Amino acid sequence: MTLKNKTILIVGAGGLLGANVVKASQRLGAKIIAADVCIKTLSEKLLQSGVELEQVAFESLDITDAESVASLFAKYNCLDAAVNCTYPRNKSYGAHFFDVELESFNENLALHLGSAFLFTQQCAKYFKEHEKPFSLVNISSIYGVIAPKFEVYDNTTMTMPVEYAAIKSAILHMSKYTVKYVNDSRFRINSVSPGGIFDNQPESFLSAYKKNTHGEGMLNVDDVLGAVVFLLSDDSKFITGQNIVVDDGFSL
Repeated sequence: MTLKNKTILIVGAGGLLGANVVKASQRLGAKIIAADVCIKTLSEKLLQSGVELEQVAFESLDITDAESVASLFAKYNCLDAAVNCTYPRNKSYGAHFFDVELESFNENLALHLGSAFLFTQQCAKYFKEHEKPFSLVNISSIYGVIAPKFEVYDNTTMTMPVEYAAIKSAILHMSKYTVKYVNDSRFRINSVSPGGIFDNQPESFLSAYKKNTHGEGMLNVDDVLGAVVFLLSDDSKFITGQNIVVDDGFSL
């Protein structure tokens, strides 16, 4: 599989998944445009991840701001693909169900789902303007596909946020809506839905989570990258509106 001669825009490139998508895409020959809120923090994260910085174009982007997103797309006429790894949320995000206030719920939907809509819309507009093949990969989750397994959070302060379930499930359907609306084989949107990714969670959670998989437990971020780069590549040329679940059987 190769991404040679492809120019790929990766937004949220300074996060755990985003930085590794940059690295994996670069290793497969892609030219990378990496975007995030703070370029200094972004470059530091990519350097830590082993990315060759001199071969990356850096862009400052507020994914929740329409003008910021539109300006970024207007700057380039060479894009072949994009990956949205952003995860905007407010300070009260992650509260337990009965503690979530309507104002906070609505704000998180506006931040995360609203920005996902904005970015998806701008990708579609970009394709209509340039009329060249374009592949967008959105990041959903197993909890956009199945109901939460709340028991894995027992004996922890963690929960599965209701906003997260609402947003990630909506992203899946919005992706299908958009490719159906554009209705052109050259414009593709697909999603990847990872299971839990290891990030130093409590041991009790890791143990309970692992019992619901086929033995691997929480995934390493690298375990998700193959699905992402496959959907960016020409090997998935006519795959569109689909969702690849990577979870070692957790959702079964």
